[in-house]
Amino acid sequence: MSSTLTQNFFELFSLPQRYALERADLDARYRDLQRTVHPDRHASAGDQQRRMAMQQAAHINEAYQTLKDPLRRARYLLELRGHVIEDQQTTHQDPEFLMQQIELREALAEIREQDDPLQALDRLARDIRAQYHALESDLAEALDSGAEIEQAVTLVLKMQYFTRLQNEVQELEADLEDELY
Repeated sequence: MSSTLTQNFFELFSLPQRYALERADLDARYRDLQRTVHPDRHASAGDQQRRMAMQQAAHINEAYQTLKDPLRRARYLLELRGHVIEDQQTTHQDPEFLMQQIELREALAEIREQDDPLQALDRLARDIRAQYHALESDLAEALDSGAEIEQAVTLVLKMQYFTRLQNEVQELEADLEDELY
């Protein structure tokens, strides 16, 4: 298990290095790996072995969190392929997409003015999720078909916008529920 720390996350989980993956396979492999390196299994071992078990468990946890999250998995795959997305330096240049984002944000800002804000927010959230899932499907195709890296990067950037928007929807929903109940 000492090579665990040097394997990429896909190798670690014995999964093909691709975007599309079976979550059940990932979850099962995670449980198997955690069982073998869990620090409790090494309680009677020496300090160095316990430290190594803790490092391996932390590495497995980081790998699992990365691979189970679609956006993090995509960014990781791009990194493995030599393309790191610098968040501060990367902007999205598609004017149609940017206009769509502005419209969605305006709709979100106007939710409180609706007759039934929670119902309006639910409709908006469903629309945002549907668009996110469409991007995710396009991204799987781009990453797993060997399309140009730039196409995958563009899709990742769009997904990041939608992820932030989904977070704002959740925050507003919590605020509205607090106000109404």
